[in-house]
Amino acid sequence: MTSADVHDVRDPELPGRLLVVERDALVPLLRGRPAADFALPTVACPGWSVRDVLAHCSAALMRVVESRLEEGVFSPEANDRDIAERADWSEGRIVDELERGMTEAGPVIARAGGALDGIALGEWVHAGDVREVLGAPGAYAGAGLPDALRLLAWLTRDRRHVPLHADLDDVDEPVRFGDLAAGRPPARYIGDGATLVRLYAGRSVEGAAGFELVGVGPRELNIFG
Repeated sequence: MTSADVHDVRDPELPGRLLVVERDALVPLLRGRPAADFALPTVACPGWSVRDVLAHCSAALMRVVESRLEEGVFSPEANDRDIAERADWSEGRIVDELERGMTEAGPVIARAGGALDGIALGEWVHAGDVREVLGAPGAYAGAGLPDALRLLAWLTRDRRHVPLHADLDDVDEPVRFGDLAAGRPPARYIGDGATLVRLYAGRSVEGAAGFELVGVGPRELNIFG
């Protein structure tokens, strides 16, 4: 089975596996950090501090774990309410909740049949946002990158996103993203996986390693809107 064939089939365990891999990297990084680090502003989420991003992430995962997924639950207004509800929490309590969510959400996502898979990828991307602000290695990369790319490939196909053929520096075989039957020639990407994730997540690629993107613009590639 080629890498392209693998991404045609949903792996229900993949989102949970990605969350656990990131948990094991991110949570130790956050433990013992001074309060000033949590107050740093994020570049990817204007108006949100590191603390706000983590509070949003932990709240979203706990909504999954506790099956509190009413309509509009992830709207900007709902996200702001979740952050406000945690305004009096210590940083340690937020990290504790995040760790629990990253541990327990996987089986729930697996049973949801694909409807919640994007949450796991979003959490992984937000972890990259935090790592980047803190100057820690592995932002949008690290041990979770192979699983993140597999999940991204599946999500872009399931959502009938623009087709793209990627020759990745960190993957042995080409990977195809998006709807291959979309009736348009696939765009082409050459470069590293982390930069491709940045493009799909709408993150800045300023200062990223050299890459080539032909046939599609970054805005059209963004899956988070």
